[in-house]
Amino acid sequence: MSLKQLLIATHNLGKVREYQQLLRDLPLDLVSLDDLRITHDVDETGATFHENAWLKARAYCGMGQMLTLSDDSGLEVDALGGEPGVHSARYGGELCGSDEERVQLLLQNLEGIPWEKRTARFRCVIAICAPDGLEESVVGSVAGMIQYEPQGTEGFGYDPVFYLPSFQRTLSQLSMEDKNRISHRGDAAHRAVTALRRLVDAV
Repeated sequence: MSLKQLLIATHNLGKVREYQQLLRDLPLDLVSLDDLRITHDVDETGATFHENAWLKARAYCGMGQMLTLSDDSGLEVDALGGEPGVHSARYGGELCGSDEERVQLLLQNLEGIPWEKRTARFRCVIAICAPDGLEESVVGSVAGMIQYEPQGTEGFGYDPVFYLPSFQRTLSQLSMEDKNRISHRGDAAHRAVTALRRLVDAV
């Protein structure tokens, strides 16, 4: 019997690799938007992570006609009033065309902010949608600090400046195994496994 397919609704290869590790124990064949040659980008017009996750999950589920997982996640920095938040991947707009440029913009905006006020969290909302209309969602998060300069070569996005006091390292300095165990996406994915098992049995 062939494995049921799960569409990971992203073009981000780093995110796909994380989900392949996080969901490896499920009886599912993970495919990406690139695997299905889906080039359409769903506009993330939602005001919250929940809204954007559902916009993408429902749209790509319709395009791929298969069980679909989408997430919306981002960094919330307390000293910046929760920014970049839902704009994390587009922070700085057209002026920032890479993760490195977005990280540098974040650090510039935090210049002069003392260490004890550089608190932040990554938050992740996962939305799961089946073609027959069955839906589930879960939330995960991890708290930390924004350090003064990037460190580490693993991970992507803001991982190099997201410092975890309990590890005394940034997310980019952790192994994939450790990161998946404690990260916002790992937290949400662990919660999603139970939901996916239910949906796999139902579809």
